[in-house]
Amino acid sequence: MTYRSVSVLTLVRGRQVHLDHLIAGLCAQARMPDELIVAFMQDVAPRVPPDCPFPIRLLQIDGDALPLAKARNHAADQAEGEILAFLDVDCIPDRNFVKRAIEAVDQLPDGVFLPEVRYLPGNPDGWLDHTQRAPDVTKLEWAGKRHPAKPDLSMCATRAIQDFGEIWGLAFILTGKTWDSAGGMDERYVGYGAEETDFGRRLERAGAELYWLGGTVCYHQHHTINKPPLQHFESIVRNATLFHECWHEWCMDYWLDDFARRGLIERDADKLTVIRHPTASEIAKTTQGPEVRFS
Repeated sequence: MTYRSVSVLTLVRGRQVHLDHLIAGLCAQARMPDELIVAFMQDVAPRVPPDCPFPIRLLQIDGDALPLAKARNHAADQAEGEILAFLDVDCIPDRNFVKRAIEAVDQLPDGVFLPEVRYLPGNPDGWLDHTQRAPDVTKLEWAGKRHPAKPDLSMCATRAIQDFGEIWGLAFILTGKTWDSAGGMDERYVGYGAEETDFGRRLERAGAELYWLGGTVCYHQHHTINKPPLQHFESIVRNATLFHECWHEWCMDYWLDDFARRGLIERDADKLTVIRHPTASEIAKTTQGPEVRFS
């Protein structure tokens, strides 16, 4: 296997325990990353352990709203690795994550790779072993559940994906060269939604290739979700409208359709109109219990 340097990049606002688990997963890798870049969107830097087997660099990202596209761009700009492995702070990578990233790029240099994600239930005791320094692999394998809309990659090395709309921010891997060819992410997207879908279109336009990546699993740590995410109503509407202006089609149709059914918006092929904003009571009623792992 060719030596290739790997930068793992993650974004943080809160979620200290989740970050602790992500770092523990990286410390247990079969092949260590060359660095971890933590782009934090909060006033105080998150805690990181002083004795990691790889350097950790902290970047503060300004902005009250969630500037996810901006944070990813800044992290990518600062990365020194040939390979950029974006990993959501909620994810615990299995021990093959970095190794499989390198193997995939060796085989398909222009590829963008989506590793399998399995979702964990709520667990106040966490997912580390008795040492509290490494993930408990047995517990993760037992508890992790694949999203029903995603394929089983257990017997797959790589599999081509035709629809670039599949790309998501939870975990994706590509070279810095491929990232640059797409121009990074559009920082006009602020808050929840659409910046990843827009980036997928940019990658497609740049001639990148998209693949599912088997041989590794990222375990998504539970956090409370809303179905639909009414707490992000304004940013979803704004970002969906921006996406339509850029690509002449809608994204996040599933959420927009739900908003329309609730009488919050009206939408046709060309225009979205806000009828009213959700109330605090409506938002509260969409909050899901600890047994709900994904939307």
